[in-house]
Amino acid sequence: MIRLTMGKRMKHAVIFDMDGTLFRTDLILERALDETFDHLRSEEKWIGPTPIDQYRNIMGVPLPVVWNTLLPQYDEQTREEVDAYFLKRLIKNIQNGNGGLYAGVLELFEQLHQMGHSIFVASNGLVDYLQAIVTHYELDRWITATYSIQQIDTLDKGDLVAEIVKKYKIQDGFVVGDRLSDIMAAQANGLISIGCRFDFAQEVELQEADYVVNHLAEVLDIVSKETASR
Repeated sequence: MIRLTMGKRMKHAVIFDMDGTLFRTDLILERALDETFDHLRSEEKWIGPTPIDQYRNIMGVPLPVVWNTLLPQYDEQTREEVDAYFLKRLIKNIQNGNGGLYAGVLELFEQLHQMGHSIFVASNGLVDYLQAIVTHYELDRWITATYSIQQIDTLDKGDLVAEIVKKYKIQDGFVVGDRLSDIMAAQANGLISIGCRFDFAQEVELQEADYVVNHLAEVLDIVSKETASR
């Protein structure tokens, strides 16, 4: 849903990561990954437990990188098939209500919207996956546009955020996320970075952020402070 005309320059924008920032991926991750590796085990393509801990260590990277890491012994076609199956299981779990948003998401979105700030999502998740979340939780009431890493060739979140900045003529704004890729994307585009100390965050990465929050409610205070004099 696009609420702003393309010809107008936005004063401020808040660009959010999805997984581990807005959406509690941990609630469906293990289930979907187990279902995927159960499928592989049933086809005798995997022996042993599901590598959930290994996945948690790389949570937030694009899915092609995930499968290159978890399944290095398989060819690209097999990894693509696994990727497609995993995506279906993730979406089904979202639609079944097994996931959840982090506390304060809806309230934060409403407050930012009331203050006139534009809300975007820039995620390493795939288009169909992101759309499933936006649709299930009716987030398009507030989100101007959702961007997936699938929409660019480089798999670099800095480039993805740059697409938003360019298309919507963003002059000032914020990138909110839990991983270094979000922080670096903010820096690369001259935006303020807000790191989220949530489930998949790593302290060494958060040290690079301009701000760090423990709850999404704190984002509003930072945005208000930074935009008050602009």
